[in-house]
Amino acid sequence: MRKILFFTLILAGLVLSSISTQAQELGLRFGHINGNNVALDGIFSTGEFSRVHGNVSFGQKGLGLDALWNPIYDAIPDTKLNWYAGFGPSVYLSEDFRFGGAGEVGVEYAFSEVPITLGLDFRPYLFLVEVTEFRAGFGFNARWRLN
Repeated sequence: MRKILFFTLILAGLVLSSISTQAQELGLRFGHINGNNVALDGIFSTGEFSRVHGNVSFGQKGLGLDALWNPIYDAIPDTKLNWYAGFGPSVYLSEDFRFGGAGEVGVEYAFSEVPITLGLDFRPYLFLVEVTEFRAGFGFNARWRLN
């Protein structure tokens, strides 16, 4: 158990240190998030059409960490909406440790008058370590754009 936790922390540190940019958006995510119901939400740009969507979730008996790479981030034609899809590692730290992967598909709207972005997404989880389990749920994002 300690080896898995140590490996997870090293992996998370490497992922975070490889991101050479600052957060572009910070806010909250409500809904089903890695066994919890609220998360600190951040967007880190990795290029013109890709980004990392990070969450630190809490609200029940544990702490969840997600770092999802969105290689698809593009505008929906003839609308002011953007859509995104991605995947990445997911860790849940509590009495019941879980490690696995998560996916995400969502849509968001960035207001032009104020630096706020609102979004809805669907996020399935497949946990493989400690317990093999599938979970899925919808979430609502509200983020403040920093640049």
